[in-house]
Amino acid sequence: MTVELLVLLIVIVTALAFDFTNGFHDTANAMATSIATGALRPRVAVALSAVLNLIGAFLSVAVAATVAKGIVRLDAVQGHDLLIIVFAGLVGGILWNLLTWLFGLPSSSSHALFGGLIGATLAALGWSGVIWAAGSDGVLTKIILPAVLAPIVAALVSAIGTWLVYRITNKSDPDKVEAGFRWGQIGSASLVSLAHGTNDAQKTMGVIFLALVAHGSLTKNDEMPLWVMAACAVAIAAGTYLGGWRIIRTLGKGLVEIESPQGLAAESASAAIILTSAHFGLPLSTTQTATGSILGTGLGKGAEVRWGVMGRMVVAWLFTLPLAGLAGAVCWAIAHVIGGLPGVLVVFVILLALSALMYLRSRRDPVDTSNVNEWPGDTPVVATDPAGVAKAGDSGREDSGGGSAEPGEPTRRDASGKSGAASAEPGKSSRSAQV
Repeated sequence: MTVELLVLLIVIVTALAFDFTNGFHDTANAMATSIATGALRPRVAVALSAVLNLIGAFLSVAVAATVAKGIVRLDAVQGHDLLIIVFAGLVGGILWNLLTWLFGLPSSSSHALFGGLIGATLAALGWSGVIWAAGSDGVLTKIILPAVLAPIVAALVSAIGTWLVYRITNKSDPDKVEAGFRWGQIGSASLVSLAHGTNDAQKTMGVIFLALVAHGSLTKNDEMPLWVMAACAVAIAAGTYLGGWRIIRTLGKGLVEIESPQGLAAESASAAIILTSAHFGLPLSTTQTATGSILGTGLGKGAEVRWGVMGRMVVAWLFTLPLAGLAGAVCWAIAHVIGGLPGVLVVFVILLALSALMYLRSRRDPVDTSNVNEWPGDTPVVATDPAGVAKAGDSGREDSGGGSAEPGEPTRRDASGKSGAASAEPGKSSRSAQV
């Protein structure tokens, strides 16, 4: 095995690792609201999303073509140098994904990848190595502009949809409305997952395509190999099934308290915008789109929005491109200074070490199916005996995450052991049933 082939294999493995982190980082975009409202149990939700991400990855390669041919000037660099740029950019993207996941921040995996690639390219080739604007192509047109417009448009569409939904169903039976919209959420969440596969899985395909062009296995005008599509589809589906519970909690419970009608409106808006962008080959941030949609449901209903949480998200969005770019540039510099295969291996070891540290840090405050619907700071759920006396040490937590009472609503257990909310707000239906 030649050194160049070994470097290519390391780059492909790193690309698939990024795809995996993309999967669990962005599961919340499709399933956070369905889990929060109890429309789907957490494990069922991530399994459904994983399957649909897998299918969606095969539906289009328009976004992959944008990534492969619209970021780096392929005629300005080739061979080993291009491989190192791609590798360093991937490492920068992975590290930012893991850092934001650790803090439960739904930042953009797309922008982490692009930031890493842009930073590595700038370090290697200078300003001219990046395609900033070239008609309908370039970073400005296909990345920056959609990043600004997507959350605004999503929030507007979702707010209007939410307002219409509540206006139309105002005089209907709240229990029937809640049950009907839960079923509708399963369909809309599935559509978002399918759309996510058509958009996000393609970005890693584009990066692997870049690596294959650098190695000389393909030319920039070749078709996307089927094995690349299959590998990326499986990687993102596996990551999705793992479930990024920290981010799911932030989107489902941290921004706005979601009910089923709001969830359906948010997911429908997200799916429509993501599928439209995939059709035109725009590598849209599904995270920013989904967050804008969820924010819009709160505004459309007139519900309380946690603006502090929203502010932290926006800060993360603003820093994603530059900080992922900085990480990509540093990784390229390390690999370049050491040189050859040893440089690549050193950066790869650094990636493994930092990833392990962030994972171990996350275990100090684990988030999983048992507490994904509990937002820190809310009143804990307290179980009571039939006489109404609280039981010490019993939080009343349900493993499914959706069958328990909402944070702040105490849970009572009757003689049969069944639990439910002690009281419900006027006009608010029970969430005891789940699919």
